[in-house]
Amino acid sequence: MFSSIFSSAEAVSYTAGDIIVCSIVSVVLGVLIALIFHFVGETSKSYKTSLVILPLLVQAVIMMVNGNLGTSVAVLGAFSLVRFRSVPGNSKEICGVFFAMAAGLATAMGCLVFAATLTIVVGVIFIVCEKLFNGFNTNQKALRITIPENLDYTSVFDDIFSKYTKKAELINVKTTNMGSMFELKYMIDVKADINEKQMIDEIRCKNGNLTVICSHNLQQGEAL
Repeated sequence: MFSSIFSSAEAVSYTAGDIIVCSIVSVVLGVLIALIFHFVGETSKSYKTSLVILPLLVQAVIMMVNGNLGTSVAVLGAFSLVRFRSVPGNSKEICGVFFAMAAGLATAMGCLVFAATLTIVVGVIFIVCEKLFNGFNTNQKALRITIPENLDYTSVFDDIFSKYTKKAELINVKTTNMGSMFELKYMIDVKADINEKQMIDEIRCKNGNLTVICSHNLQQGEAL
């Protein structure tokens, strides 16, 4: 049931039909993985597009080295030397990348049924875990607040968060402007039908009218 469609695991000779079938399955599984991540939480369009393409790319690399896993891993590892000027993803996004790579690896080896089964099983587990731990936070946003260094950030915004959010988690704190200011990054789950402008205005009253950025995710907030 989970055997490869190729006749031999060594010195594989791919036909045009094999490549087309594997490529179609890779794209379909990539779309399914992207839909899973779209369903469980806020992710950027570029990230979901990457999840669709990644299984096909992994499959292509492995097929180019004739199914040699050692060589293919070395080729894929070379891409880790490329450094893009972007914000590192969170653990869920990194998990999605490995998820898509595993699907592409399975299709490249011709184990199409195994690849489909793996995608469905891992996807179901991912959705169940997201539901249990986070409850499908569809209103989750990233909030970046700049405050002066003399302001105690540990609880200064608690009353505002209790009023406008279901949950607020401090993700990161760093100094800016030669150490004279703090930049706070929160992940918040806002309540339904709130006035976002009013929430930001109340925050500005406490942070001395310094920068406040509210975005769908930390990557978008960092880009602003």
